[in-house]
Amino acid sequence: MAYSEKVMDHFANPRNVGEMKDYSGVGEVGNPKCGDIMRMYIKVEGDVITDVSFMTFGCGAAIATSSMATELIKGKPISEALKLTNKAVMEALDGLPPVKIHCSVLAEQAIKAAVSDYYKRQGIDPAPIVGEIPECEECACSV
Repeated sequence: MAYSEKVMDHFANPRNVGEMKDYSGVGEVGNPKCGDIMRMYIKVEGDVITDVSFMTFGCGAAIATSSMATELIKGKPISEALKLTNKAVMEALDGLPPVKIHCSVLAEQAIKAAVSDYYKRQGIDPAPIVGEIPECEECACSV
């Protein structure tokens, strides 16, 4: 399966890429073994993610899924961002080859890790809100 036009566009022209200095939460997921590492930054005002950015070391699909995930949660309440699934990221990109599905899983995990960090910084236990951040089955990536 070839990459969709949307995947290629988000790879060649990633949105919201770069380090954020005044973030409210940051999450990093991935594993050097699989070659994909994602760091997601969120800025929260009230209960809304007002800004989001990412830095990803990895393949084109990892960059594209990071980019699309940031687009899908920017301006959304935290509760809505936490509902974003890897399947929704893949659908927004018009699909991914089966061997690249783990990249969308990492994007979902990066969002949850950033939200978890945000809650920890607020002195709130994130576990009841965010839940457990599962490991990537493809490469055993963990937070």
